[in-house]
Amino acid sequence: MAAQLSFEEVYAGYDQADVLSGVSLEVEPGSITCLLGANGAGKTTVIRAILGLTPARAGRILFEGVEITHLPTHRIIAGGIACIPEGRRVFPRMTVEENLRVGAYREGDRSAIARRFAEVCAIFPRLKERTAQLAGTLSGGEQAMLSIGRGLMAAPKLLIVDEPSLGLSPLFVKENFGVIRRVNELGVTVLLVEQNVRQTLDIAHRGYVLAQGRIAAAGGAQQLRDDPAVRAAYFGG
Repeated sequence: MAAQLSFEEVYAGYDQADVLSGVSLEVEPGSITCLLGANGAGKTTVIRAILGLTPARAGRILFEGVEITHLPTHRIIAGGIACIPEGRRVFPRMTVEENLRVGAYREGDRSAIARRFAEVCAIFPRLKERTAQLAGTLSGGEQAMLSIGRGLMAAPKLLIVDEPSLGLSPLFVKENFGVIRRVNELGVTVLLVEQNVRQTLDIAHRGYVLAQGRIAAAGGAQQLRDDPAVRAAYFGG
């Protein structure tokens, strides 16, 4: 099966310093692929390179067989990639419904927007109950749901989710990871970028471990759990 997203020996960074040094990875269509690593490993730079925010200095990035390495961000997004940013970043003075509709800003068909809105509300009944509520008054977990829902309003082919567990209680973390699994079961490919290794590997099909800008380990979820280096770094040996 051809990869939906491919990184081929990508180098990228800031000023004159490379953060990513020859990173290669693949995200298969229909999968949850995770990218694990500590702070400073280069995970954010991978996301920025995909979105064209930090262009690759060398190597290639392909999405559905088309090279996107040097495309502007708006064209990459238009091609079917959506990103749920770290820290959620909802519009606090807009209602839940208004936040969701912002996610469909590229869609001109009102019936398509209405259908997507109904689908998101079906996934997140709690948001449906709060459509008229200001986003800034939601709990952290509800804002996380709203951020994911807003990304789904774009009807993405690939959804990048950046640190969905950050700052959330264990209960909301479990709930959000369950939502990510359900989104994937609805047919959306997911690239899950996380530090929460245990829960991530519980829902991921395969993944990569990034360390100091290089891929340190790769394989299926169980393979990564059994990898001695991964166990030592993340599971205490």
